Amino acid sequence: METGIVKSYVKKIKAKESQKHKTSFIEHLEVLRWHIIHSAIAIVAASVLVFIFIDWVFDNIIYAPARPDFITYSSLCNLGHKLHLGDALCMPPVHIPLLGSTVSGPFMSAITISFTCGLILAFPYVFWEVWKYIKPALSSKELKSAKGSIFWVSLCFFCGAAFGYYLLAPFTFNFLGNYKLGTMGVYTYLPTLDDFINTLTSIILGCGLGFELPVITYVLSRIGIVTPKFLKNYRKFAYVIILVVAAVITPSPDWTSQMIVTIPLVILYEISIFLSSKVKKQKLQNETNNINLN
Repeated sequence: METGIVKSYVKKIKAKESQKHKTSFIEHLEVLRWHIIHSAIAIVAASVLVFIFIDWVFDNIIYAPARPDFITYSSLCNLGHKLHLGDALCMPPVHIPLLGSTVSGPFMSAITISFTCGLILAFPYVFWEVWKYIKPALSSKELKSAKGSIFWVSLCFFCGAAFGYYLLAPFTFNFLGNYKLGTMGVYTYLPTLDDFINTLTSIILGCGLGFELPVITYVLSRIGIVTPKFLKNYRKFAYVIILVVAAVITPSPDWTSQMIVTIPLVILYEISIFLSSKVKKQKLQNETNNINLN
């Protein structure tokens, strides 16, 4: 009889633990839901703001890299002249008329532009919401390693987005806009509005995410997941992956645009190795100091 009482007591304890675990899991989902809602509200608010000024945004931001008077074209040409390179850095004028093939095309393109710009503008806040969700699960060591991550992640993202917008996008559109197939002129080059927007979006977001490599490596090195030896040993494989990523980010098939993406990513990878090595040296120095103190 005593054995039966003990078994019954153990079952009750297990049932309570199981219920507590389920409640904890539901609470985590509830917290995650509110973080997602707050992020969605921020993105929608930024998107609405962009949509209010959609005509100005399209004329002066979205379509600007495809215009011959874009600042990148004149800046590169002036730089070439100052370096006594002649017109080596001067790209031929580009003009890309866009075709709307559907009735709802202009409106849906405006929605796409607004959402994409809203996502870019709200990126720091969205990452802050992500950080608030994962912060309670981190140890004091991990929190110390990730100090200032919101600022650096946002900075790297915006630097990458600016690189894609001001450098890669003009090269891409200049190449595609002046590329001709055949010599008989048997076709008319009229890219659609959706294709233009999707190309620009993939360039900006792809470069923005690609520039996060040093920050991610630094945090993982501080935690101890990544080491400089690991990064050096897999450098060749990393370069192959970078070439693949560059091919995906750059919609144009020309090697010039792909190299424009590949070279900065390779530099970022080497910076990541340097940061990881610096973190390791700092850890060794701290361990030596602790041994001397003991």
